Amino acid sequence: MKRQFLSLLLLILAGAFTANAQDTLPDFSIRNVGNNRIIIGWNNTFPVVKQISIQRSFDSLTGFKTILTVPDPMAPQNGYLDTKATNDHMFYRLYVLLEKGSFLFSSAKKPLFDSTFIKQLAESKQKAIDDSLAWIRRADPGSKPELISGKDSSELINSGLQNKQKPDVFVPSKYVSTFRSGYVHVTLPDDGKKYTIKFFEEDGTPLFELKDIKEKKFSIDKSNFYHAGWFNFELYGNGELIEKHKFYLQKEF
Repeated sequence: MKRQFLSLLLLILAGAFTANAQDTLPDFSIRNVGNNRIIIGWNNTFPVVKQISIQRSFDSLTGFKTILTVPDPMAPQNGYLDTKATNDHMFYRLYVLLEKGSFLFSSAKKPLFDSTFIKQLAESKQKAIDDSLAWIRRADPGSKPELISGKDSSELINSGLQNKQKPDVFVPSKYVSTFRSGYVHVTLPDDGKKYTIKFFEEDGTPLFELKDIKEKKFSIDKSNFYHAGWFNFELYGNGELIEKHKFYLQKEF
């Protein structure tokens, strides 16, 4: 819970950082905020952007691999919090696909440590804890969560909220997703596995299956799904289930 709480704070602050970033595509801003956490952000002024992929490498020239293709490349401000890098001094760049098949790469950058952000994170964490404890006390005036020993503040917050109804937040798949175009976009790891994707109606009725997929990045026309709404899929790598998820196709694109 503590890690989830810190990650939420990081994402909130990352959004604030991205909104204030001065770097405009194809340039981007990058910060090391400690504990192997890297924040990447950019402004977009291109009239049409089909795809933005974040790539990472051990050096500035070769070996770049895509770690994320952003769900909405047309967003005026956007960013990403990378917590899975091998170390905190790797190189990053952006791949930007524009209209009519033209594309460009940003310059490669290495993140610099940002002590100011760390200070802001600590202050925001404490404020969030104080606000949440105050909310618990208002909800139950007889409680004294700050005096309970042996518990992390985030655990106290969780215990105070565990009986409250939590919102159902949909987190899209990083492998299969939909953009404004209405196409279903697929991004697979380049790890040598043989991938298969099975698509289903929301009630589990099979639609179609893609076997032994050769391309790592491709799009599927929305007409293959016959109607708008929710669809389920299962992604297999070398016969093993990698992900079981769903996506939504809007009625009008």
